[in-house]
Amino acid sequence: MNLRAYQSAEERRIALEKELKKQFSHVSNFSFDESIVSTKNCENLIGATHIPLGVAGPLKVESQKSKVKNYFIPLATTEGALVASISRGCKVVTESGGVSVFIERSGMTRGPVFATGSLKKGKEVTLWIKKNITRLEKIAQTTSSHIMLTDIMIRPVGEYLFVRFSFDTQDAMGMNMVTIATEKLVAEISNATKIDCISVAGNFDIDKKPAWLNVINNRGFVASADIVITKELVKKNLKTTSEKIFDVWLAKCMIGSAMSGSLGFNAHFANIIAALFLATGQDPAHVVEGSLGITTIKVLKNGDLYVSIYLPALLVGTVGGGTHLATQQESLALLGVSTSEALAEVVAGTVLAGELSLLASLAEGTLAKAHKKLGRGIK
Repeated sequence: MNLRAYQSAEERRIALEKELKKQFSHVSNFSFDESIVSTKNCENLIGATHIPLGVAGPLKVESQKSKVKNYFIPLATTEGALVASISRGCKVVTESGGVSVFIERSGMTRGPVFATGSLKKGKEVTLWIKKNITRLEKIAQTTSSHIMLTDIMIRPVGEYLFVRFSFDTQDAMGMNMVTIATEKLVAEISNATKIDCISVAGNFDIDKKPAWLNVINNRGFVASADIVITKELVKKNLKTTSEKIFDVWLAKCMIGSAMSGSLGFNAHFANIIAALFLATGQDPAHVVEGSLGITTIKVLKNGDLYVSIYLPALLVGTVGGGTHLATQQESLALLGVSTSEALAEVVAGTVLAGELSLLASLAEGTLAKAHKKLGRGIK
């Protein structure tokens, strides 16, 4: 069967039903423009998979650039208890006056690998790149008016030369944008130095894989958030104590992560990020980078609880990718954000709320109870 021979999702779906002798009626219901999606987002289209969408909040967020604002958080997930847990965290955060968030743009990266033939030639190429940074910046800008080359990292290994380009892609997450720009830069470097590029993506990006390079050198946005919660609110809303939450954090997020060789020192960043990414049209594979974060907990002298999260590689955008889809547009409208920076702020605040709630549930000993009540479909 040649799936490309069919002109529409309906024709392709009917052909599959006949071939497999099965019915796929539910995936036929969707609200997006098929002609756009089939060329921009998904080939061999047959329909859409629906993911339940819940809302948590309000979540009070204070950023360094805007006033305190309340957000309702759209979360697409099939995991029962997740939205309820994040909602509890939002309630505690909001009653505590809101979470403070801090965002810095690190830039989207693409990391080609060249074959130089020797360390000596690799050194020559490195020097050429460093001497021609302005030239390369101008070439990158010819590929889009929304892109700017901001940094270049170079590492030689034997005959291989790994180059990591970082770009400012404004409100787009920008993966496709930086790939196109990098192809132009690679062609210029190869032409000028007479070396071959083995791959425009040589895993020095590093894209959609867990790596300490993204923790140390960052990727996309670097996002941090923190809050102090009074011991009274911890007891009232989280049904536990600051000391017990600290004990769980230390044993789980620090020692447990170290024992397992984890690259993420947190409770469940990926849970929150995945649900937000699916709801708002982000690339779900970039949950990998989001999972690299670190949670910090401290019991203050007066018994209050200090909570902080650190996301070294948060990849989000408000234009491009899946953000144009109708339901994802509605989720972005529900959030009320229009820039990638504002979206990164909301993600950081929501991650803290979700992290706090899970750690409190573990300290309270109610994780299994909550999932039995809200998330268990089969007995």
